Amino acid sequence: MNLLIHTGGFVQTNGYILTHDDGTCIVIDAPAGIADFLREKSLKPTHLLLTHQHFDHVDDVAALRADGALVFAYQDYAPEIIMEKRIQEMGIPVKIPPYEVDEVIGENSILEISGHHFNLAHVPGHSPDSISFHLLTESYLFAGDALFNGSIGRTDLPGGNHELLLDSIRQKLYILPEETTIFPGHGPQTSIGTEKKTNPFCPNIEPPTP
Repeated sequence: MNLLIHTGGFVQTNGYILTHDDGTCIVIDAPAGIADFLREKSLKPTHLLLTHQHFDHVDDVAALRADGALVFAYQDYAPEIIMEKRIQEMGIPVKIPPYEVDEVIGENSILEISGHHFNLAHVPGHSPDSISFHLLTESYLFAGDALFNGSIGRTDLPGGNHELLLDSIRQKLYILPEETTIFPGHGPQTSIGTEKKTNPFCPNIEPPTP
């Protein structure tokens, strides 16, 4: 298995691609252009995992689904979370084709796809439907927009909640092994250990000693 990264769209959103020797792949998030990126590399998507449904993460969902990918998300197709009209009113000419979610995945589930096991955690605060995907065999965490390299997701969008996001990170993500590599929705990768030690927006708070 190899990991490829496609970054696209108005806010440079990361999409991650786990490839297999037979030319199939699992995709995490669907920024603009990722469907063409896969076609250029002759890769066939079988599954698309959405960390959340903000517009920049779902640009190419319909295209990937048309190419054969089954769509997994925390909830069904959610125009109120995608925020297409709101973003258009801000002057960004986005147009998100409607799509269907094939499987709604719940909190704290384990998802097995093509021999890969993902631990899922609901990490709301940036978006109410935010989930992370922890690929156990590789110690990879696909964190969406919850936790970044030296930062955290914004909480001023509809459904955002700053304290809830901090609690989600501390209770759901900081408990992972420190060597876990974080692949965020924007920007460069980092690790759980690095963010616990240095993230200025979500310092790790140790429980008091009895």
